[in-house]
Amino acid sequence: MAETQLLSDDITTIEVLKRLVQEFVDERDWGKYHNAKDVAIAINVEAGELLELFEWVREHEIPALLEDEQKHRLLGEELADVILLCLNLASVAGLDVAATVGRKLEKNRAKYPSEIVRGNYRKYTELRAQSKKEQGRGPA
Repeated sequence: MAETQLLSDDITTIEVLKRLVQEFVDERDWGKYHNAKDVAIAINVEAGELLELFEWVREHEIPALLEDEQKHRLLGEELADVILLCLNLASVAGLDVAATVGRKLEKNRAKYPSEIVRGNYRKYTELRAQSKKEQGRGPA
């Protein structure tokens, strides 16, 4: 399909991507296999394949991995598999991706206030408890 050659983050909407995924599924008559459960399982399988690229790679080796042309290509392919399945699940479940992501970001902003969690990897509950302690409120 020539249209896929013209795709770019700068100009391609989520709606277009979802439509392309749906066309791909429909052309193969795979819709009967693509229920929410099975697509969610497939996302997990593909995410595992994505993780395999980083298995046993030390943190200091990651920049070289990302600069390696073949490994960078494989990373893109595995990431694309995950994204394609996520778009497929959104269609199967009747989810508006942008609205769903927007709601989740708002929820995460409330859960992880930047003034408490900035630059810290610890769990938000631990950071909230620490913040309350520091403000003289005692334990959370």
